[in-house]
Amino acid sequence: MASVPSGVPAEEMARLSLSSKTVHADDAISAHRAVAPAMHVSTTFRYSDDPEQLKHSADPTKLGDWNNPDPNAPMDSHIYSRDSNPNTTRLEAVLSSILGGPSLTYASGLAAFHAMLIRLNPKRIAIGEGYHGCHGVIKVVSRLTGLQKLSLDCDPSELGPGDIIHVETPLNPTGEARNLQFYADKAHKAGAFLTVDATFAPPPLQNPFDFGADIIMHSGTKYIGGHSDMLCGVLAVRPGHSWAKELREERLVLGSVMGSMEGWLGLRSLRTLELRVTRQSQTATALVKWLSSQLGDSSTVVGQLVEKLHHASLQPEAAEEGSWLRRQMPAGYGPVFAIVMKDMDLAKKLPSRLRLFHHATSLGGIESLIEWRAMTDPLVDQRLLRVSIGVEGFEDLKSDIEQAFESLKK
Repeated sequence: MASVPSGVPAEEMARLSLSSKTVHADDAISAHRAVAPAMHVSTTFRYSDDPEQLKHSADPTKLGDWNNPDPNAPMDSHIYSRDSNPNTTRLEAVLSSILGGPSLTYASGLAAFHAMLIRLNPKRIAIGEGYHGCHGVIKVVSRLTGLQKLSLDCDPSELGPGDIIHVETPLNPTGEARNLQFYADKAHKAGAFLTVDATFAPPPLQNPFDFGADIIMHSGTKYIGGHSDMLCGVLAVRPGHSWAKELREERLVLGSVMGSMEGWLGLRSLRTLELRVTRQSQTATALVKWLSSQLGDSSTVVGQLVEKLHHASLQPEAAEEGSWLRRQMPAGYGPVFAIVMKDMDLAKKLPSRLRLFHHATSLGGIESLIEWRAMTDPLVDQRLLRVSIGVEGFEDLKSDIEQAFESLKK
């Protein structure tokens, strides 16, 4: 039998770069010599052949740990896929390494958000604009628990121990950033927790734990998946909190576990996370700079058709050395920005004039997308277009936008 790969020691792994972690953080979690991870689709796994290893589910020495020890693969032992499976276990190992805390995967981003609310069970949640789906989950939970929704900028006296301030940054659909340290201080002063939806700025763009976050949430469907072919949610817990074990136990009964194939797809995608996101960020920021340079100039087609732009790079703090924004996002800004056209009719027509941008919802994939956002968000400005930049070349995307605007003008 092949020997179990030892992998990189934990203390050395912590010192590796982001891209090295995405490639090697799961090296030790396999008994097979294959370089590429296998796709395991089994829902159930054989128990140990050693009777001494068998313990009934109520055995107090198990302490609720659904481990199925295999001496030949101690880190690759499973019982039932609703608890764990080889693919998602390896994915979670890499996520834990790059996000900075124990991480769990879920069937979708909203499943992760729901699990977080179930575990923390706050009386109040302060939340601002952002993804409308999270507000939908809050509505459902409030019907069951009486959860009260407050404004993100509510007075700290309205919050109490165990409550939540939930910050989405960068913001959906505008790509604008919020000051995490400010909200962390506000939450912790009241004994509340800061939870952060960091979907729009995964590593290497942002690490919310550095600025006081207690839980980081990602819709892994976006940049973690990166190829528009998997649904995934992620929760990462700040080291020092005990929630990771409890979240796993509750996921088992909530049934919101991620599928095995999606786990395999996510692991495949994480290998190139830094390469993809860095390029997407740089291209998006360059396009925003080019577009913003023409705003208000009636001699340009952009100036004639576009009312305004939204992106973190356009916030005043982006130009201030040492500002909270520069500290929070030192490696660049998110690959999503918003274009607000002069009127709704222009916003509806622009996507059909583009050749390299698909008119579709979601974001974070290798292909560039544009969405007339009113298609999926009933509360958004109907002149707004959300743009998600892929890995195509800057000049190609710029030329495509130019011809689309010229087409609209004619």
